[in-house]
Amino acid sequence: MKPTLLILAAGMGSRYGSLKQMDGLGPNGETIMDYSIYDAIRAGFGKVVFVIRGSFEKEFREVFSKERYANQIEVDYVLQELDKIPSQFALNPERTKPWGTNHAVMMAKDAIKEPFAVINADDFYGKDAFAVLGKFLSEISGKKNEYCMVGYHLGNTLSEMGSVSRGVCSTDANKNLTGVVERTSIEKIDGVIKYKDENDQLVAVDASTIVSMNMWGFTPDYFEHSDAMFADFLANNMENIKSEFFIPLVVNKLINDGTSTLKVLDTNAQWFGVTYQGDRPAVVEKLNSLIACGEYPNKLWE
Repeated sequence: MKPTLLILAAGMGSRYGSLKQMDGLGPNGETIMDYSIYDAIRAGFGKVVFVIRGSFEKEFREVFSKERYANQIEVDYVLQELDKIPSQFALNPERTKPWGTNHAVMMAKDAIKEPFAVINADDFYGKDAFAVLGKFLSEISGKKNEYCMVGYHLGNTLSEMGSVSRGVCSTDANKNLTGVVERTSIEKIDGVIKYKDENDQLVAVDASTIVSMNMWGFTPDYFEHSDAMFADFLANNMENIKSEFFIPLVVNKLINDGTSTLKVLDTNAQWFGVTYQGDRPAVVEKLNSLIACGEYPNKLWE
């Protein structure tokens, strides 16, 4: 059974200044998502599911249609909306912020019945990352509670345009994840990478630190765990209109409870992305360089 690629594309890209998931960066209007899908196809994935918002569903479907990918991969779409919560809860009318990345994953419960990867729409992960992730997922079909993530070195994931947020990871001797801590306002200051802690204090961190770039691998039982934990999350956070149900929140609990294991996969891939509008020229240049060296064809879909 071929694994599925779940792409989180519901964010509106407020810092970037536009719907960045649809920004053509390749020589023929290819988006970063297109390169991820191309890499997923050659890594053995059989389906892609987009998580989007109803406010731009029509436009998105027209651009990222099934025909776009020349029938090389099955395509599906699911919607993430604020009111998609368990019936026993009433949505706070003051809430406008999405429920977060794990809520987005939950929207695909009825569309995915096989091992699946989760990625961000606006991150370039690289060919090797999909290769190692696809291999892991192809070998765990039928199993439960054996998950994975692709780890990147923090120093290779920064933006020159401003601060970023990253999930800082810790592992055991067998490269199983032991925890993820979301760190915000990470940037290089006077040559040293620092983040702001819970007390708003700057803390130095090594460039080789392994971080999560939201590239995960799960089996379908993950949806069941998420459903149960989301109900608990809402019971404690309904009045906090800015609270978010992040993937690391669920992963941390599952591994700390001993319910699941999560392997951190090594990769030689280089990450880059468009967190800010100012990142765009550098991303275009990097894509052109990869095309020039033969990593990708000049035109992905023919």
